[in-house]
Amino acid sequence: MARFRTYLALLGSATALAAGVLAPAQSAGARAAATAEYRWVALGDSYTAGGIPATGDVYESPRDGCERTDQSYPRIIHRALGALVDLTDVSCAAATIENVTSKAQQPNGRHLPPYSEDPDYPFPPVPAQAEAVGPGTDVITVGVGGNSLGFDIVGRCLLLGEGSKGTGTPCRDELAAGVPGRLAAVADEYGRMLGALRARAPHARILAVGYPTVVPEDTSRCRYGDLRQFGSVTPGDLDWLRRDVLGPLDTAIEKSADGHGASFVDLSASSRRHSVCDTDQWVEGILDHDGRPALVHPNAEGQRNAAAHVASALLNAVGHG
Repeated sequence: MARFRTYLALLGSATALAAGVLAPAQSAGARAAATAEYRWVALGDSYTAGGIPATGDVYESPRDGCERTDQSYPRIIHRALGALVDLTDVSCAAATIENVTSKAQQPNGRHLPPYSEDPDYPFPPVPAQAEAVGPGTDVITVGVGGNSLGFDIVGRCLLLGEGSKGTGTPCRDELAAGVPGRLAAVADEYGRMLGALRARAPHARILAVGYPTVVPEDTSRCRYGDLRQFGSVTPGDLDWLRRDVLGPLDTAIEKSADGHGASFVDLSASSRRHSVCDTDQWVEGILDHDGRPALVHPNAEGQRNAAAHVASALLNAVGHG
């Protein structure tokens, strides 16, 4: 019992979880496979894998193009709770719900022309992530859905906003009619994914991880034309993205989780004052502050915040919260 109280104490803050416990936890992590009490499989897209320079170094060797980084929330949690959990992390940047459930994925790595060329590209396909889940799995975390909805919407908003010189809502005008159908499809896919995971691991606790706040409620904080924020996306389209696209995506994930016996891990409330346009950013803009492609992804602070909330939910799931 004293050991479990120690684990709980690690959750006092994201900083403690991410930094203060790493030194003592590393040796425990090395013994995890032999002594871990719970088998944890982490599934998801780049918001889980890490996948941008701000979230550390890619640790897989040889690289498989999924861009799992050492400062992503699964790795942070595993370093802290290594003696309690045996982590299998198969998250992969750009993954869709289908890539989790049934379809092999060909990862891109950091091949993002014209911004960057990856010398190891093209990468071989990786199996559907659900193949890592089995009857012995105790906990599943899954953070996915944005690529199925179509994060390409933001790219289209960039182009349309540049053409309108920052005025109006050109992206909403072009795309809004199709968004409800996209959201409905995501909700349906997400539910079927949870059912498939439950079939593979009937006794596992499933944690559906939502997305952090990306666009602030007050979009006057966002500077039009600044690629460290949303570049040429117009203020009106940013309001539309927050209200009618990103917020409803999180709601769809939460409702699907509730309807399929999974627990929803909310990251939006805790990150509300740390959007792309806030001074204390937990999500980078199109470019990070060093001018590298970030493509609106959590930075190290954002991953630490996710680690604190997912770890708390994980401990609750296995009865030690």
